[in-house]
Amino acid sequence: MVKLRKTKTQPLSSVPKSLIITPRLLRTWPLPQPDEAGDKETRGRVLVIGGGPEMPGAVILAATAAARAGAGKLQIATCLSVAPHVATIVPEARVFALPETRAGALAASGVAQISKHLDEARAVLVGPGMIDEAAIARFMKRLFAHINDTALVLDANALTLLAHASGSLTKLRGRVVLTPHTEEMAELLQTDEASVERDRTGALLAAVARFNAVVALKGRETLVAAPGSRVYVNRAGNVGLATSGSGDTLAGLIAGLCARGATPLQAAVWGVYLHARAGERLARKRGPLGYLARELPDEVPALLAQLMKS
Repeated sequence: MVKLRKTKTQPLSSVPKSLIITPRLLRTWPLPQPDEAGDKETRGRVLVIGGGPEMPGAVILAATAAARAGAGKLQIATCLSVAPHVATIVPEARVFALPETRAGALAASGVAQISKHLDEARAVLVGPGMIDEAAIARFMKRLFAHINDTALVLDANALTLLAHASGSLTKLRGRVVLTPHTEEMAELLQTDEASVERDRTGALLAAVARFNAVVALKGRETLVAAPGSRVYVNRAGNVGLATSGSGDTLAGLIAGLCARGATPLQAAVWGVYLHARAGERLARKRGPLGYLARELPDEVPALLAQLMKS
């Protein structure tokens, strides 16, 4: 168990002013657009790492979202036992079958198998569907040694390592996006959930400073910030987004936007808003509850086209 401690919050005068994420704001911050004469390589490669026998669907959701966000080349690295099934469900992706532990977790030895692809990817997402904290820690330690100039998105159980290894991200110089919910944020800051909820902005800024990363603190209002940036607040969305696989989809959107050339902060801000607006569109079609995370990515291309109109 992590020993709880209260987070230190910044004085009110030093807290950056917040910006509500709106279509108008996003149109002043347009995403990189591919050259009409370019090929899939110009839109960037994304590599999604995770999954396993218990949750193979997590990487499927994330990878699909990354492709819908505009990534040009899609790759997935997952456990040997489920790789053929993942490859069948996501025919657009190249799927790497990595060795797994007896518990069904990704084995650290698998990092060597994908080291070349880590260098070639413009964005790497790690975490969806991963299990076994000890195995994750071994895998992530070896992975960090191979990550150089790519953008890195960490989600779900991949975040657990950072509570005790914040220095792991130092060499990445802010090219990292963390996507914790309240419980994960409490673990990252070694505090309790009530403390995070009492001062979500303070917790966000504490995590940004500690990990030198872009952080998206998920919740009814999702907050996003980077070192030296203002705090971006998303108020779009609805309760239907609180469903299994929704976080995997959001992480995939952010990774896909990074792959097509967005900065980590821009990708997080746009990804959070696209995810929320996709939920709003599905609520109108299906009802406020009961739509599925797998349906969210299908709404994204039309939303992107709408938001990118001048």
